[in-house]
Amino acid sequence: MASGRRLQLAAVVVFFIAYSVLSHYSNLNSQARDLSAGLALAPMLTLGLVLLWRWSGALIAVLAAAAAAFLLHLFWPLFTENFSIVYLLQQCGFYAIMAFTFGRSLFKGRMPLCTQFADRVHGPLSALELRYTRNVTVAWVIFFMLNMAVTFVLFEFAPLRIWSLFVNFFSLPLILLMFVAEYSVRRCVLPGPRSGLIATMRVYFANPP
Repeated sequence: MASGRRLQLAAVVVFFIAYSVLSHYSNLNSQARDLSAGLALAPMLTLGLVLLWRWSGALIAVLAAAAAAFLLHLFWPLFTENFSIVYLLQQCGFYAIMAFTFGRSLFKGRMPLCTQFADRVHGPLSALELRYTRNVTVAWVIFFMLNMAVTFVLFEFAPLRIWSLFVNFFSLPLILLMFVAEYSVRRCVLPGPRSGLIATMRVYFANPP
């Protein structure tokens, strides 16, 4: 079982490295516009359809997928001609979806997303834990919004190479760093035994927003 998990983790790491390298290459190579557009659109469409499936059911998700396929076929030349903007929309779209997903759980009558994750591991939660996990949910909203802002600013004002380096090789490490920072703060703020960082990440990725 442990070796299987290590293999899965290794496969995920290899996939993300390969995706980042290919994306960076295609962003800087004008002859690879089809590849760049495909790499830019795939994650955003996949995430959007998965979330739509979770929120609205299979029928709506299938209809949305069919509509997306038709639009891709119709406007593919436009996508390839403006591949850098498509990639910008993919990055900003990801951060916007994540910020909205965490943010909507803060609305009245809902349970904050980080509270849901913590409750699966430690529930029932104390009043202090409820406040803390709500604040962590707010922190994730701010984190995703800041990343979206930095992505847009670099696209507008920095050379394409710098922007591509940031979105391809710094985005994921920043998310991992956010997990580490939150875990460090949690150890100081919440008394008593806490689950480890790996356990926390396992719960999060096993129950994506």
